[in-house]
Amino acid sequence: MLTLLWCQRPARDSVCKELKMSCWIPFLSLLAFLPLVTPTCPSPCQCGDNIVNCMSKGLNESSLPASFSPSTRRILLNNNNLTVLPSGLLDNLKSLQEAYLWENPWECDCNILYLRSWLQWQQNRTLYKNVVCASPEHLRGRIIAYLSEDEILSTCQYWYCSTALIAQICLFLLLLLQAILLICVIFFLHRFKRLANEGRMTTKETHESVDTWSPFAENADDID
Repeated sequence: MLTLLWCQRPARDSVCKELKMSCWIPFLSLLAFLPLVTPTCPSPCQCGDNIVNCMSKGLNESSLPASFSPSTRRILLNNNNLTVLPSGLLDNLKSLQEAYLWENPWECDCNILYLRSWLQWQQNRTLYKNVVCASPEHLRGRIIAYLSEDEILSTCQYWYCSTALIAQICLFLLLLLQAILLICVIFFLHRFKRLANEGRMTTKETHESVDTWSPFAENADDID
């Protein structure tokens, strides 16, 4: 009987180990998914009660957090150095009730279209009457939410015109370079043709000289 129990202990230990491993696997899997479901506070902001406080952190486009928790109800981005808001930054925040965006040097060019569109979708635009343009000069102090699309696109035309001018200059220089190369090729072809003609003429004159001297050489042989 003791022998039988002794023989059963290894099997029992093996079963216990397998049960322990099967219990640990779901726990470890849960730990692996915790970083995905646990809300984190973006640096250098401060978070609490679904409020993200990024006020007066010296944020600009490169240091602005790339995303916020979907449960965020309020974001404080005022008193920073933001000139543009990345497209889609606030789109997935379904619980967002208010965003503090004033006291930033907003640049009202083509890149401000996303912020203007987001502001116009807000039910209470009066909350954003202090979100105004800092540049360009003719739009300074204008409320972004009330800018017309034509006013913004008019600022883009300068950039498009400058780009088009630069492209035309580059195209002109490229065509000029191609013309110079073509002229050089034609010049060298004419020169090569002239040298070839001179070579043929020289060869022909050499053969004629040889033919002219051949009878004299034959007569000399006869005299000898």
